[in-house]
Amino acid sequence: MKLNNEEHRSGYVNIIGLPNVGKSTLMNFLLEDKLSIVTHKPQTTRHRILGILSGDDYQMILSDVPGYVEDESYSMHRKMNAYVSESFQDADVLMVMIEPGDRQLLESDLIDKITGIEIPKFLVVNKIDKYKEEDVDKVINDWKEKVDFKAVFAISALQGKGVEDLFPDLLEALPPGPAYFPKDQISNKDVRFFVSEMIREQIFLQFRQEIPYSCQVDIESYKELEDIHHIEAMIYVNRKTQKSILIGKGGESIKNLGIASRKRIEEFVGKKVFLKLHIKVREKWRDNDNLLERFGY
Repeated sequence: MKLNNEEHRSGYVNIIGLPNVGKSTLMNFLLEDKLSIVTHKPQTTRHRILGILSGDDYQMILSDVPGYVEDESYSMHRKMNAYVSESFQDADVLMVMIEPGDRQLLESDLIDKITGIEIPKFLVVNKIDKYKEEDVDKVINDWKEKVDFKAVFAISALQGKGVEDLFPDLLEALPPGPAYFPKDQISNKDVRFFVSEMIREQIFLQFRQEIPYSCQVDIESYKELEDIHHIEAMIYVNRKTQKSILIGKGGESIKNLGIASRKRIEEFVGKKVFLKLHIKVREKWRDNDNLLERFGY
């Protein structure tokens, strides 16, 4: 899309919401690329990921952050919520993403921050394909009673329904200014980060219960040769029993995890990949600040 004037616009469009509301799906759709991993399970996103969308006369920096969690029992959760707070500090435009069936965000302590920030704010009601029209209308009215939104959009990010209408309004809300990043850059994260996320995504997809939430992936070696990438990754878990589950009977589970992860990584880097996975037990890693810093939190 091209703006109506010759003035260059740029800014941060920050998306906040509860876990599993569809923030990553929306950002991926707007970028027409899969930067944020997406699963059906809550709290899949753990880091703040910037997706950079550039045109001749604009640069929109979309910020996907972890869903806000009220339970801060782990140091990792506190750091994840810090990303949410950070979103209020550098936002030029704020997208509040909700779904009709959940009032938790409306009644949380974040509501004061949302009402207190004086920038263009958009309410994005997602998953409308799963709710009745009157439920969508009710949640919109409840939010509009508390927050002065520039515009309200009802969408289905998964189906792409209504998302096209959102982009022009976001673009017009950006302030005048130069580009923050080179126009060919698509994110603030490097390849190693995305590779670790792709492995973690497959853990979410292939394992159940507490296993995905107890795992962290760290890329220990990445060698980029002419025709193949050699990658070694360490999967950290909390307990020995979790390690046994990841390995599986006769190593079948870790083998399947490696195959699926390698396929996804090859699609991303556009080359053949040799992937070797290791597992290490590190109790209470989610409360280990030194490890969390190493993992990029």
